[in-house]
Amino acid sequence: MAEIAPATPESVRAKLALALDTDDLVQAHRIASQLRPWFGVAKIGLELFSAAGPDAIGAMRDLGYTVFLDLKLFDIPTTVNRSTRVLGALGVEYLTLHAHGGVDMLKAGVEGLYHGAEAAGLPTPVSLAVTVLTSDDTAPAHIVPNRVRVALEGGCGGLIVAAGDLKIAREIAPRLRRVVPGIRLAGAPTHDQARSATPAEAASAGADLLVIGRAVTQAENPQAVAAEIAASIDF
Repeated sequence: MAEIAPATPESVRAKLALALDTDDLVQAHRIASQLRPWFGVAKIGLELFSAAGPDAIGAMRDLGYTVFLDLKLFDIPTTVNRSTRVLGALGVEYLTLHAHGGVDMLKAGVEGLYHGAEAAGLPTPVSLAVTVLTSDDTAPAHIVPNRVRVALEGGCGGLIVAAGDLKIAREIAPRLRRVVPGIRLAGAPTHDQARSATPAEAASAGADLLVIGRAVTQAENPQAVAAEIAASIDF
């Protein structure tokens, strides 16, 4: 396991997820190694998982990261159940399912993930229901609350929400974990994140986990930006 610099407390690192937006596992491993002192969670998205599959999960676990697999699964319940059983057994600790799939699909995914981890002797992972993508600023106002309710009924342990939706998510489902992507420092490019927020804004609004990718990985000095982000938040 990689040695961790003492600069950022584990309590903060555990609430910062590094989004590895690349299709190159060697590059992802290098970035994750460099930024491990400030991040406790590694988010593997569709791009990296398509390129490297389960090897990406193993590589991040070997570095000491909690693994967040972001595939936004959306299919018939049987397919989702069988897929999540496999992923749970691989050591995924967070997994995204799209709430648009409905209650039955979410229940199937939650059950599969739980039983996959249980069969492998691993801790119970958390199923995260995706409400509305942070790149989508056109969704009607009723969509997020409706999908939060679907996530609750489906048995999910958490939600993926934009910072602007944290208040309604907390009101409807106060016990679910709230994960916020689209995090940017003030004045930084928002790229394709139409509903972004600063780390301090999201944390103060009630986020439990912040997902940060290009704001750090594409910075001129990623380690300096990571340190600035970690120092700016108060969970």
